[in-house]
Amino acid sequence: MTTDDLIQKIASLQDSADRKYFPEGIFESYRSNDFWRYRRPDTNVFFTAITVFTLNNIKDKLSPKSQLLVEKITQKAQKAYPLFKNKDGLNTYNFFQTNPSQHFPHGNILHRFNYFKIADDIDDTAMIYLTTNQSKKEANWLKNKLIQHSNLYKKQVKNTFPEYRNLRAYSTWFGKNMYIEFDVCALSNMLYCLLSYNLELDEHGQDSLKYIQQTILSNQYIEQPFRVAHQYARTPLIMYHVMRLMNKFYIPELEICREKLENDILYYLQKKNLSLMDKIVLEISLKNKNVVEQFHWELNLNDIDTNYPFFIAGFLTAYENPLLYKLASSSLFHIQWTSEAHRLALIAEWIVLTSKK
Repeated sequence: MTTDDLIQKIASLQDSADRKYFPEGIFESYRSNDFWRYRRPDTNVFFTAITVFTLNNIKDKLSPKSQLLVEKITQKAQKAYPLFKNKDGLNTYNFFQTNPSQHFPHGNILHRFNYFKIADDIDDTAMIYLTTNQSKKEANWLKNKLIQHSNLYKKQVKNTFPEYRNLRAYSTWFGKNMYIEFDVCALSNMLYCLLSYNLELDEHGQDSLKYIQQTILSNQYIEQPFRVAHQYARTPLIMYHVMRLMNKFYIPELEICREKLENDILYYLQKKNLSLMDKIVLEISLKNKNVVEQFHWELNLNDIDTNYPFFIAGFLTAYENPLLYKLASSSLFHIQWTSEAHRLALIAEWIVLTSKK
């Protein structure tokens, strides 16, 4: 398929989404756990926002026809964003619909309990800010809001490596009753957002960079990816998010990691059992045609894993009991999310960035 074919397919997926489960403008995505034989349609804003973000990042390299389609896809998505806005009208966003909360929708059990109701988060908020035009006033408001939910402002992070517990980094979650959590991928997305709005990073942003830097230099992101990024939990996805930030902005604190990170990616690309989608996100991360062309492989869409998970939720992540947290890394206690539209957007990005033209 050409990039034009892929963009057209993505546009059709947005228009043909099952309206029983997905509001107009929202792409279909599904949550599942194979061990429990669990699979449900999942109404969330995350996969729509990251699909729109990915498409707009390559928009200027697309044909005029596809550029128009990306604009239409973006506009339709933006109309759906208010469904996921903070329940009290603040300018933060939730993974699930709000007012009333529709957490873990279309299932039999989880949506019945407020315990599983989640707070707004920095990941969805960052992606919506990045795919809309917020005012500088709103961007500054967000920066100050992040401080109020950062580590040590009121609470201290527990489920991280001991050496990072005094970092004043941003937490994944907004919400006064939420625990503090560090996630390299979510932090990378929020830092990308703040820098896109030309905001200077304060001590909390700098400590967030330090967390990313040190988990890479120490090899923790390879040896214990779940602990480094609870919501993504896999090294290739951590590589993708950090390199996306580094390829967009010159950040001295992260440039220290570049040589190691690129060498680690090259090492991963030579693994025999690497999935095609992992190869795609890693080659996107390198963004270096000369290096990528070493591998000489052809993409066959029929070989793509349609169940490729880009995001997870760990049910035991929040517990601060050491035994329960140790169990939290097991896939038995994870729900995985997939989205065809986002998968195709990644493939389109890969074609654009690795094309010899």
